[in-house]
Amino acid sequence: MAKEQEQKIIDKYTVEADEIKASVSIVQDPNEYVPIYKITFPKVELATSTVLDTIREKIVNLMTFKTEETMSKYEMEKAKKKFFYEALKLIKEEIPNLSEKEQKNLAGTLLHESMGLGPLEMLLADVLLEEIVINNSEEPVWVYHIKYGWLKTNIKIPLETKIYNYASQIGRKIGVQINNLNPLMDAHLTTGDRANATLFPISSNGNTLTIRKFARKPWTITDFIADGTISVDAAAFLWLATQYELNIIIAGGTASGKTSLLNALTCFIPPNQRIISIEDTREIQLPKFLHWVPLTTRQPNPEGKGEVTMLQLMINSLRMRPDRIIVGEIRRSREAEVLFEAIHTGHSVYATLHANTAEETFRRLTNPPINLPTTLLSSLQLIVVTHRDRRRQIRRILEITELIPSGGLEEVKIELNTVFRWNPSTDKIVQIEDSRRVWNDIKLFTGMDNKAIANDLEDKKRILRWLVEKKIDDINEVGKIVSDYYVNPKTVLDRIKK
Repeated sequence: MAKEQEQKIIDKYTVEADEIKASVSIVQDPNEYVPIYKITFPKVELATSTVLDTIREKIVNLMTFKTEETMSKYEMEKAKKKFFYEALKLIKEEIPNLSEKEQKNLAGTLLHESMGLGPLEMLLADVLLEEIVINNSEEPVWVYHIKYGWLKTNIKIPLETKIYNYASQIGRKIGVQINNLNPLMDAHLTTGDRANATLFPISSNGNTLTIRKFARKPWTITDFIADGTISVDAAAFLWLATQYELNIIIAGGTASGKTSLLNALTCFIPPNQRIISIEDTREIQLPKFLHWVPLTTRQPNPEGKGEVTMLQLMINSLRMRPDRIIVGEIRRSREAEVLFEAIHTGHSVYATLHANTAEETFRRLTNPPINLPTTLLSSLQLIVVTHRDRRRQIRRILEITELIPSGGLEEVKIELNTVFRWNPSTDKIVQIEDSRRVWNDIKLFTGMDNKAIANDLEDKKRILRWLVEKKIDDINEVGKIVSDYYVNPKTVLDRIKK
C-alpha cells in the first residue's frame, strides 16, 4: 500500500472500442525510469471464458468468411459488425443473468480475441498513442504517447506463440506470410496502421511486433499553427507555393512529422485537379471531395511473385493524367529520376525524404545512392525541413529553403536560399531572407506582380488566422474553405471580416 501511495497519477482518461470501455492512467512510479501506462478494462472470469469459447465455435459455424486477403476494409468492418451482433445474441441466450452492458463487453472481448489482436485492440483505440511495441513475451508492451513519449504498459503478451499468431494474422489479411523461412514482415492492418514483425532467433530476445498507428484524425494546417509547429507567415508561403503548382520535397528525421505536413499541404490543392498518391502504406488522407486516386505498393508472395513496387506505380501514374503526384518517400535513384522526369513533363510533385537539413537533403539527392544530376534538381523549387526536438517533445518546421539554379546548360549550379528558419532559443519560426525563386516563378507562370503576390499572401494569412481562431481543424472543412476561396475569394474574405 505504501508503494502505491508513492505513485503519482499524471493523467487520466477513457478509451472505448467495440462497446468495451477502459480507463487509462499515466502513472509516475519512483521505481521506474519511465511513466507507466495503466489501462483497466473488464476482465473475463474463467467460467465465462469457457462459455465464450463455445459461443465462438457456434459463430464460426454460422458465418461464412471470404479469404481474408480478398476482403476490403469496408467488407472487414461489415464482417466484424456481423460477428459482434451474432456474439451478443448468443451471449444473451447463454448468460441471460448479465446486464446489457456486461453482455456487450463480452461480445466486444470475443470479437477482439477472434478477429482482432486481443488486448492490443484497446491500445489501437487510444488516439493519443502513435506506436505500440511488443519486444517479447517477458517484457510488458511498450507504447509511444503523443504527450509523454515512451511508456511501459501493464499489458503483457504471455506467450511467444501468441505474438507470432498476431503477426501471422496481420500478414494473412494482406497475403503476406511470416515463418522461419521468412522471419521478417512489413505489413499493414485494415485500418491503415503499419506493422513490422520479427521472429526468434532473428530477434534474439523473442518475437517482436511493432505497430505504427495511422492517424484517425489527420493533421491540418490549423493544428500545425495552433500547436506552434509552423507560423502563419510560413504556412501562407507554403500555401502560395502549393496553389501555384511549385514542387516541394519535405525532409526530416524519423517521426518528425514529414507525412503529417505533406498531408496538411494537400488541402491547398485546387479542387479541379487530379491527384495521384503513391505510398508503401496508406498514410495520406485528402479531403473527400478532391479528385484523388491513392495507390499503394505490394510485397511479393512467398513464391516471390506479385510484387508491385513504388517505381512501377510512379511510372504507371504518369499514364493516369495526373495534375499532382504525391510520393510517400524517395529512397532510390530510379524513383527520384522518374519523379523529376514527371516534374519536367509538367506535373506538380510532392515527396518526402529522410534528411535533417536542407543542405543534407541536397547532398542526399546529388550523391549516391540517389545521385541525381543538378540539371534535374533545378526544377525543384522548395525543400521544407521538419524537426523533432526530443528534449522538449515538440515538432517544428526547421527551415523552408529555395533552390536557386544558375549557370548555363553545360553546368548548372544550385544555391540554397533559406527563407524561414526556426529559432530554438525563442521557439519562433522567422523569415530571415526574401523569397527569390518562389516569387519569380509565380510571376513567370501567372503574370502577377509583387504587389499582387503580397496581397495574395495577406489574404491567405487572414484565412489561416481565422481557421485557428474558429478552431476549424477537420480536413474536409479546411479543404472546403480553401476550395471556396479559390472559386469565390471575395465571399470567403467577406465572411471572415464579418
